[in-house]
Amino acid sequence: MANEEKNEEKKEKSGSKLVLIIIIILLVLILVGGGLAAYFLLTEDNNVQQSNPTQKPKTHINSNAPRGSNLAEIGPIYPLDQFIVNLLSEGGAKFLKTKIDLELGNPELTAELDKKKPLVRDIVIRTLSSKTFQEVSTNRGKEKLKDELVDKINAVLADGRVRNIFFTEFVVQ
Repeated sequence: MANEEKNEEKKEKSGSKLVLIIIIILLVLILVGGGLAAYFLLTEDNNVQQSNPTQKPKTHINSNAPRGSNLAEIGPIYPLDQFIVNLLSEGGAKFLKTKIDLELGNPELTAELDKKKPLVRDIVIRTLSSKTFQEVSTNRGKEKLKDELVDKINAVLADGRVRNIFFTEFVVQ
């Protein structure tokens, strides 16, 4: 009878060790899976695949491109005042505070922008306030926003074109 009790105790000990090992393995798998999920969800541009990782990113030097400039040769800069707008959200609690500088294609455009400054500010405010937090919180979203602002501002200009937009301050809360 003593042998049977010892065999039962050994079985219980080996059974509890097996359960403990299984629990540890499951926890490790959950942690690894959670880490991978967090990495893929939090990494910006994770769905963009580069065919050649050594290839340099393309810059917008073509004059037909909607926005861009050769960063080694920046044109005249026209600073705009600070913008504070509410972002689109269900709760209405998100806002964007930004300062924007316009890179001009030629210095003569400054006079036209001085005259049309209220119109340009209105375009910027309406465009910024139509965005959600998700749209402006990523680098890709900011680039799309720059393209959209350049297109809309250039649509109302006659004496030249805005080549690029620089966010010199950008806070989202």
